[in-house]
Amino acid sequence: MRTTLVALFASLLFLAAPVQAQINAEGALTFTVGVPQGEFGDQLDATGFGGNLNFAVGFPGSPVLVGLDAGYLIYGHERRNEPFSTTIPDVTVDVVTDNSVASGHVFLRFKPNLPVIQPYADGLFGFKYFATQTRIESEAFEQNEITRSTNFDDTALSYGFGGGVKINVFTPTGDNGPGGVHLDLGARYLIGKEASYLQKGSIRRESGRVTFDVTHSETTMLLFHFGVGITL
Repeated sequence: MRTTLVALFASLLFLAAPVQAQINAEGALTFTVGVPQGEFGDQLDATGFGGNLNFAVGFPGSPVLVGLDAGYLIYGHERRNEPFSTTIPDVTVDVVTDNSVASGHVFLRFKPNLPVIQPYADGLFGFKYFATQTRIESEAFEQNEITRSTNFDDTALSYGFGGGVKINVFTPTGDNGPGGVHLDLGARYLIGKEASYLQKGSIRRESGRVTFDVTHSETTMLLFHFGVGITL
């Protein structure tokens, strides 16, 4: 899933390159906090932490840009130490379980071209992908991954709106090379359709068998982000 999202961004950059002189382009990498809302908040008492990557293009003189946004949040994490197997109990490994949500959205952005502080408003449409994965890591300092498995996953339609502000902190003096650097602060309210997912503690292990306590609800989230971006 994450590989597919990166490929989409790379494709957009490739398509934008031949007409760089005729378009505006900007991108940002942000730290993101996700807070479940409504029915999702009633079912999931946890806050997600992760990041987002976005890229948008627009024509000079127009306040409208179109772009892609990819996000990844961890809302549950467990780590325990177990014997490698019943026949090798004297060797132990770390068993790590992560509850995560990846997202991909197309967005339409309205942003007036102001010199220093640029407020913007977004409309977004896409999806959320919920997954719970368990992996085995060595106890060595590097914590090398031995294997992993997806315990449970599901996808939900996602759409919403957001806004924020870009604050220019560096503007080049020449016409060559990349454009300015800015801080990006904002929030988004993403309405999520129903999905099934696991929470921290939803996997029960009894007598060598695994049972999942599956939760099903709408998946609306309020997200806050802060990061750094560039203008090309």
